[in-house]
Amino acid sequence: MNTNACAFTGHRPTKFSFGYDEKNEKCIRLKMVMAQQISALIKGSVSTFYTGMALGVDQWAAEIILDLKRQHPHIKLIAVLPCEAQADKWSSTQRDRYFDGLLPRCDDVITLQGKYTPDCMHKRNRYMVDRSNHLLAVYDGDGRGGTAYTVRYAQGKGREILVIHPDTLEVVSGVDLEVVKQQKQLRILPKKQGHI
Repeated sequence: MNTNACAFTGHRPTKFSFGYDEKNEKCIRLKMVMAQQISALIKGSVSTFYTGMALGVDQWAAEIILDLKRQHPHIKLIAVLPCEAQADKWSSTQRDRYFDGLLPRCDDVITLQGKYTPDCMHKRNRYMVDRSNHLLAVYDGDGRGGTAYTVRYAQGKGREILVIHPDTLEVVSGVDLEVVKQQKQLRILPKKQGHI
């Protein structure tokens, strides 16, 4: 494990209210909070960042790191691809962003296997967490899916976890999944009952 490393995990665009619209104000604000947290990690001596390069949070994190490298040339971005076929079903625009805009600018690209298998995404997530002492997750508290799996895996490994709730943009550290779930529940309660 690298004591100065951070892995990323988070939802795909379809899970967010703004979907694939990165010009949406909610998406812009979420990326700003991600950038603030990543900057704080760099100030706290994190210098290596692992991203799985999936659509959404993984790629946004990669773009933030690549932007921050201008101010912090010592930081490294490592792409960990679950399989060679990760982008096979993406649109041509998404593939161009991945193959032309992001992967060539990474400090290293690690591909874990050639063909897709049902467990290759979990293998990728474990690989990144095993090599990091921090996990930055954009996570809404839903107990299903790859992001939930990765947060639980990182908890089991005793990693430092920061969670950004995608709806409230609150940041929870030393993550207590119940707190994240409560944030989601508070979000949907009517204001007249005195809840946020």
